[in-house]
Amino acid sequence: MELRELRGFVAVVEEGGLSAAARRLHVSQPAVSQTVAALERQLGVPLLVRSSTGVKPTDAGRTLLAEARAVLARHDEAVATMARHLADGAEALRIGVPLELPVGLLSGPLAALRDAHPATRTQLRHLSTAAQRDALRAGELDLGLLRERPSGRQLDAALVLEEPLGVLLAAEQAPAVAGPGGVRLDALAGMDWIGFPRSGSPAWYDEIAAVMRSHGLDPAARAPEGQSLIPEVKVAAVSAGGAFAFAPPGWPVPVPATVTWSPLVGSPLVRRTWAAWRADSHRRDLGRLVAALPAP
Repeated sequence: MELRELRGFVAVVEEGGLSAAARRLHVSQPAVSQTVAALERQLGVPLLVRSSTGVKPTDAGRTLLAEARAVLARHDEAVATMARHLADGAEALRIGVPLELPVGLLSGPLAALRDAHPATRTQLRHLSTAAQRDALRAGELDLGLLRERPSGRQLDAALVLEEPLGVLLAAEQAPAVAGPGGVRLDALAGMDWIGFPRSGSPAWYDEIAAVMRSHGLDPAARAPEGQSLIPEVKVAAVSAGGAFAFAPPGWPVPVPATVTWSPLVGSPLVRRTWAAWRADSHRRDLGRLVAALPAP
């Protein structure tokens, strides 16, 4: 058994369902289901009782739950203990990054960090805004790049990027809605929005939804809860026709000839990226990295 499998099983039992566990783990529901099925095959016993109201552990499942929690706690304790043996300044700087982050945003600041603190190692993790916020508050990340400014006094934040969003459309549909200055948002009425699940960044999702409603669009996103909307999925869904997705100019993803990008008239949507860190942090290498980040 792998730690990943144990964490997945614990999440399913604690959340009472596969969908809720997938949201917590920020993976797809089929991936969680496959993890549980793999454990049941390995152990040769059923671990969950499934019903219309959710799932509950069997007797064997309750036994595994106790053992899994103990194993995971011991693993986390061991990692924390070994971190204390690192040389001063050599502790890893853990950074959370969202999907579609411009390549140049971190390259310069990380180079400045290496010059000032050559012993500092960096670890980058792709996480949604909600997952990064939780990890920062739990002390599992040192710096997060979020799509919304975090609230409360536990985290400090600085705006590092503003991107006016345009729209991706199937090439054969774009001429019907695009004008000389780009695409009016209300011209997309009746098409499906290929968006991200609200759980990934609630405030940013609500901002987009409010702007869409004000232009007569249905903000219901065609994106399953618990699944990340990776750029390749956006492109594939849009190229099939009848749908659109938002993307910034200079999107760092190859766009096939079947898809076109156009600006939105009036720039009604601006995606902002915030750097966030714990307010009680005293790491000098973190301060150097934050100071090197750009300001819009």
